[in-house]
Amino acid sequence: MSDNARNIPKIISGGQTGADRAALDWALSHGVPCGGWCPKGRKAEDGKIDAKYPLQETRSDSYLQRTEWNVRDSNATVILSVGSELSGGSKRTIDFARKHKKPCLRLHSGQIDAGFRLAGFVNLGMVEILNVAGPRASKEPDVAHFVVQTLEDAFGQADIKRAGSEA
Repeated sequence: MSDNARNIPKIISGGQTGADRAALDWALSHGVPCGGWCPKGRKAEDGKIDAKYPLQETRSDSYLQRTEWNVRDSNATVILSVGSELSGGSKRTIDFARKHKKPCLRLHSGQIDAGFRLAGFVNLGMVEILNVAGPRASKEPDVAHFVVQTLEDAFGQADIKRAGSEA
């Protein structure tokens, strides 16, 4: 493994369109372990979440329950959005991070160093499971591109090395 290999945590997310799916798609395409909680019935704004996403269903069809459980079951959360203001479930994610005393990083597309900030956040906190959250596609159509670009900038094409694993 090369000296520039970076620690890439397991990515978890809720499976909603937009930020969630972009993070899961990025993880799947890079061979990074992924998963998370989704609402009962694999509910999302575009219908049933595809089985290719390795998600567990909560007992409720509430989006908020899966949001809270993904925060609870991760070491840290990053919320990515195009806009600088959060609303809805993305805003509640911050409340859940406070409730569960979990580190939370907020990034938006106006920050040209978002990937660098994310890499530092993950490595400094020795994060093994990272919850990736953000707006759904209907609220921010360009959020998926920002999520993928940020994950690429943070972890890129470097050798995959699970956080907490031995070199």
